Amino acid sequence: MGIHLTVRLGALAAAAMLTLGACGATAGKDDTKAGGTLTGLRIMVPNTPGGGYDTTARTAAKVMGDTKIANTVQVFNLPGAGGTVGLQRTVNEKGNGKLAMQMGLGVVGASYTAKSKARLTETTPLAKMIEEAGAIVVPKDSPYKTIGDLIAAWKKNPKKVAVGGGSSPGGPDHLLPMQLAKTVGIDPKQVNYVSYDGGGELLPALLGNKIAFGASGFGEFLDQVEAGQIRVLAVTSASPIAVLKDVPTLKASGVDLVFTNWRGMVAPPGISSADKQAWIDALTRMHDSKEWKAELAKRGWTDSFVTGDQFGSFLTQQDQSVADILKQLGLA
Repeated sequence: MGIHLTVRLGALAAAAMLTLGACGATAGKDDTKAGGTLTGLRIMVPNTPGGGYDTTARTAAKVMGDTKIANTVQVFNLPGAGGTVGLQRTVNEKGNGKLAMQMGLGVVGASYTAKSKARLTETTPLAKMIEEAGAIVVPKDSPYKTIGDLIAAWKKNPKKVAVGGGSSPGGPDHLLPMQLAKTVGIDPKQVNYVSYDGGGELLPALLGNKIAFGASGFGEFLDQVEAGQIRVLAVTSASPIAVLKDVPTLKASGVDLVFTNWRGMVAPPGISSADKQAWIDALTRMHDSKEWKAELAKRGWTDSFVTGDQFGSFLTQQDQSVADILKQLGLA
């Protein structure tokens, strides 16, 4: 079938601190000047600390601060229901030009599987920032030394070999093992998938051997990989990842699957055109900085920067594609 979610899905693809006030706050005249320093910006992360959204948001905030694009960008977490608690709050913050939400494919899927009343198509698209390959990971003492070892055991008893992911059903960490299962001949309905709210919850479950393996963005595990706590059996990109130079791709391991996640930022609906442009200008300046390029290289992220209406068109396409896929799986 060849469905492309920017997740490149092969055949049948497989998803409160905001009371900080300032609702409806808008950028002042100085904030919208090209090259000016913005003030009072906040980025909401709609899941727990330590996950991919959290890492991306905090990295972006740091770069914007270090480069004087913005003064002290506040990043805060509002987890729940696969990101849809944060999505609903973003939609409720109509007109608040100081707020953005870090998001990605997982929130698109969760908006359907969690039966959210809010939709990403209601928000104001700001920018798609990065793409990131997935990884199949195990704790250091796992009996599975290669992806082939894991797949053999998984095929023998799918329900016994639990897989964890940092997203709800319909999110990328759920779609990845479902796609992998189908590709290697396992009925996705037999997969024992355990959902965690972001990488911050997935990691201790993996280290505590509560699951046999994890499926998530590889960037969430780099520190633990370097510390020798976790082993990466395979990455889901088309080509090897520089920061994981000794790790094979699924394709190189004989598994015909490529899968890529994406992340971006949206703002509440109804913000002024000046506020929208101020955010887009700030994120564009951040993207063009040497500091951001260094972070891309350090974290193995793929640059996929598009803004405004172009990101909006992409978001609409993603929303429809995910809805179609989840309906095929009986999840929406």
